[in-house]
Amino acid sequence: MKLILERRPEPSRLALAVAPFAAIAFTLAVCTLLVAWAGAPVGRTYALLFEGAFGSRFALSETLTRATPLMLTGLACAVAFRARFYNIGAEGQLYLGALAAVAVGGLHDGTGFDLPVPALFAGMMLAAALAGALLLLIPALLKTRLGVDEVVTTLLGNFIVLLFVSMMLDGPMKDPMAMGWPQSVALNGDLELGKLIERTRAHTGLLWAAGLALGLWLLNRYTVFGFQMRAVGANAHASRFLGLPVNRVMLGTAMLSGALAGLAGAIEVAGRTGYVTLDMSPGYGYTGVVVAMLAGLHPLGVILASLFVAGMLVGADSMSRAIAVPNYIADVIVATSLLAMLVATLFAQYRLRRNRA
Repeated sequence: MKLILERRPEPSRLALAVAPFAAIAFTLAVCTLLVAWAGAPVGRTYALLFEGAFGSRFALSETLTRATPLMLTGLACAVAFRARFYNIGAEGQLYLGALAAVAVGGLHDGTGFDLPVPALFAGMMLAAALAGALLLLIPALLKTRLGVDEVVTTLLGNFIVLLFVSMMLDGPMKDPMAMGWPQSVALNGDLELGKLIERTRAHTGLLWAAGLALGLWLLNRYTVFGFQMRAVGANAHASRFLGLPVNRVMLGTAMLSGALAGLAGAIEVAGRTGYVTLDMSPGYGYTGVVVAMLAGLHPLGVILASLFVAGMLVGADSMSRAIAVPNYIADVIVATSLLAMLVATLFAQYRLRRNRA
């Protein structure tokens, strides 16, 4: 007798909805052991973690600032993963989008090509979205035409993009006023996003990200292309048999995903940094994968998942300064919650059954 994994005839919608919360509860229970092992009071540790993320005006603003790019890279991963196109290159797409945004919004001064601020802002965002979309189009073509694994091509593409960005920051786009520091020219101040909370770093890019999440949900639920993405993700062979343009849907999905990641770079530049540097992103593209999986690939769930992940990362910094618990506990919480979410989703869709044969 052995146990086999059998797909449930009808996956429980309630179980799928409860899975993220169960995963987070399980993660906090597991990490309680690590906190106790470090010799810190468990209740006070979690209280400081929450307080450091949401307990003050400054803490909340920092969490919202960190959540904004995570929301966009999470959406980029969610829309691609839904169609079974595994985009692991959001980090590179973010940087290329940021570079394209500065190229339009920072290098235009003195060229004699002056546009009204609204038109220039729209052009900057469009350039960033196109940069991310075209970057991801290459792995998508390799997958649909030659069957090349997109996980490998998108992951390796990140390193190529970072080397290209480094070359540009030390070359044509280098800021002559940066005193040798490798950073791009500054974005035109008129193109910067407004503050969401005055005298903080939180900016209105969060509203852009939330609006895009709502738009993606509407796209998935009420449009033909959204249905085609879901169908291709569920079964590409059956979709092709039924006459759906699988390759075209895959390419469109890839470009949409890359555009979202490119916009993350543009909004990060326009809302927070004002220019591009090599340390602009502490891994937002990679963490976006975690956000998308915690959200169950649901666009609206990405909003909550990004706030949770950002809160853990911001709160851990504050917590580690108050008690002797390393801030790496945040990475453990995020990673464990991802694994717990995957297991919870698995058992919501499958069940163990005894095979007596």
